[in-house]
Amino acid sequence: MKKIAILASGNGSNAEEIMKYFQGSQKGKVILIGSNKKEAFVLERARKFGIDSFIFNKTEMEDGGVTKRLQENKVDFVVLAGFLLKIPDNLLHAYPNQIINIHPALLPKYGGKGMYGTKVHEAVKASGDKQTGITIHLVNENYDEGKIIFQAAVSISPEDDSEAIAKKVHQLEYKYFPNVIESLL
Repeated sequence: MKKIAILASGNGSNAEEIMKYFQGSQKGKVILIGSNKKEAFVLERARKFGIDSFIFNKTEMEDGGVTKRLQENKVDFVVLAGFLLKIPDNLLHAYPNQIINIHPALLPKYGGKGMYGTKVHEAVKASGDKQTGITIHLVNENYDEGKIIFQAAVSISPEDDSEAIAKKVHQLEYKYFPNVIESLL
């Protein structure tokens, strides 16, 4: 059974869906949640599921402290679920092709540094696009540029505001992200 760690910076709704999904799985188990924000609600979600969690800062991420923690826990696979820090080379080298991210748009559109959450949905709305979606991709040294593993799209209407777009995207995330993770284990 593969050991999964989730890194998240915020609310953790995707992390919760992943924790739920893998509770009865024979392929993988979420064993660790890490966050760079001590007030992130994802930490409360981890407690609810009885999953160990830890808080770290940017320096600990860059100097290998996070990588060491993951390795000490024998983590096999790393999932970014609303994680906002850039992944440093030490972590990329320790987990080659074993770190994935979910992005709330159809990359390569609306990706890159600073494009996350509501900012993405507002950009989609402003563009007049008729669809948006999710992209699950491998993580590399650049924001949102790793190999695309999976995409799913949803139609949006001119009446949809960024909040309505976000709801549609969240439904895709909850439906597909845990399944794609399992398929990669």
